[in-house]
Amino acid sequence: MDKQAFLDALWQALQDLPQDDVLESLEYYEEILDDSMEDGMTEQEAVAQLGSPLEVAQRIRMDMPLTTLVRARAKRRHMRAWEIVLLVLGSPVWLPLLLSAVLILLSLYIVIWSVLISLYAVVLALAAAFLGSLGLAAFTMHEQDLLHGTFLLGCSLICAALSILLLLASIGLTRAVCRGTAACVRKCKKRIVGKGSVS
Repeated sequence: MDKQAFLDALWQALQDLPQDDVLESLEYYEEILDDSMEDGMTEQEAVAQLGSPLEVAQRIRMDMPLTTLVRARAKRRHMRAWEIVLLVLGSPVWLPLLLSAVLILLSLYIVIWSVLISLYAVVLALAAAFLGSLGLAAFTMHEQDLLHGTFLLGCSLICAALSILLLLASIGLTRAVCRGTAACVRKCKKRIVGKGSVS
């Protein structure tokens, strides 16, 4: 397949997407092909290294924002009259259920982030307790009360250890939540792209 045939096939595979995005993608892949040919590849080799136009179109869709994909899929879907009537008549049932499900998921997501923020606040409180008790231990030891000063020093070290452990746990949980969010978005995109790709 030569460059122009590849770009034409890619253009056909992306016709359901907004034209600005399609043109931007075509320019990007045309530039990649031109660069590969300047580096000594033949036109066919440059096209072959990218994969088929359908695979490239799939990658382009996966890189697009989820809202753009949903909008493109909604525009592409032509509903029949009976489907519209069913949607309107059933809306008193499905619309509140859908809204409730979305709000519950959003609430759970907010709760997860609230717990993480609370963990970071506890880390800050423990770090402040470490600094405060360390200063108090030094002051107490300076005032010749070695037993209480040693006790405060031990407390300050426990606060430091707890704050470090909790900070590491909080960072791990934050990364897990971010990875989970990204995985959910990717899964939604795959479902939309999988059903919506033009062959």
